[in-house]
Amino acid sequence: MSQPWGHFFILLVAGGLAACSGQPAVPTPSGGEAPVIEGTRTLVVALDGSGQYTSIQEAIDAARKGDIVRIKAGSYPENVTIHSKDRIRIVGDGVEKVTILGRNLVGSFHIGKWPYGASNIEISGLTIQEHGGLAMGIFNGKGIVLHHVTINGKLFGQQVQGVRIEQCELGGSETTGAQFADSQAVLTDNVIHDNDHGVTVGGKSDVRLERNVITRSLFEGVVVTDQARAMLLSNTIVKNGGGAAFLGASQSEAAGNIISLNTAGVMIALSARVSLSYNALYNNTNDYLRAGPPPTPAADLQAESDVREDPRFVNPHDGDFRLKADSPLRKIGNFSYLGALSPVSGTP
Repeated sequence: MSQPWGHFFILLVAGGLAACSGQPAVPTPSGGEAPVIEGTRTLVVALDGSGQYTSIQEAIDAARKGDIVRIKAGSYPENVTIHSKDRIRIVGDGVEKVTILGRNLVGSFHIGKWPYGASNIEISGLTIQEHGGLAMGIFNGKGIVLHHVTINGKLFGQQVQGVRIEQCELGGSETTGAQFADSQAVLTDNVIHDNDHGVTVGGKSDVRLERNVITRSLFEGVVVTDQARAMLLSNTIVKNGGGAAFLGASQSEAAGNIISLNTAGVMIALSARVSLSYNALYNNTNDYLRAGPPPTPAADLQAESDVREDPRFVNPHDGDFRLKADSPLRKIGNFSYLGALSPVSGTP
């Protein structure tokens, strides 16, 4: 994991691949083993020729329902597309060992393509590098799970359902770290950093953001717009141009978040509907803004249960956004602590 996230990113991680009973195990990105179901084949990809394939795409094309494509260490200069496939697992040797670089297309990794989708695809243990302005595109699919994946560049999802992105790192996009249009997705326990915007939710999407650290966006950490619905729960949204913007005719709920150390906090359009509760805002200029040309301070938007307190992060300068033991953001409402990261041990 790239710095500075290595010293606290592990706090977001709650295990490796889900275990299944049955046949011999395959290595997981964390170094353990996960049993695989009866009848599963493991197709090994290795640049040095020690596997059945030297190309990831060739192995995916050959994979059948229930198969595992295991990718051994190396940097793979190819585009990867998964479509018309169901229940395939892509398991890399680790985010620091396997990198997909892309080659000829915009985007290094595609799941689904028009008019063909893909379903029940699980990807773990690799890094996807941006190519032509896009790292990963997910289109017209369902049941897509990414965990323990690093995405250097933009992830874009359109008309996909049941997407789950967990324990991943998404950063370095010149547009948006993760963008969804007319999609349903859950993002949990991720670090999303150094993008123009952190997460953008548009169209008629329904997206849940929970326990993510979203930081160092040039503009807002989260944007919800159009007719989208979003739930922001227990996120740490810090050191961005803006915290969260709720625009268009969107409908959202935000609870238990830390929205602090941004240029501004929460911006809400007159046409948007937002329920705020038990959020901590502590920003450089205004905590609450009414959207418009120009945005205007709107202290009346503050929910009664919201608090304005210095979070007392361990080391915000170096990106350690855990709460100190004496943080005032412990035991707020029904939350044992606000934000994504557990406080450091000790008696407050």
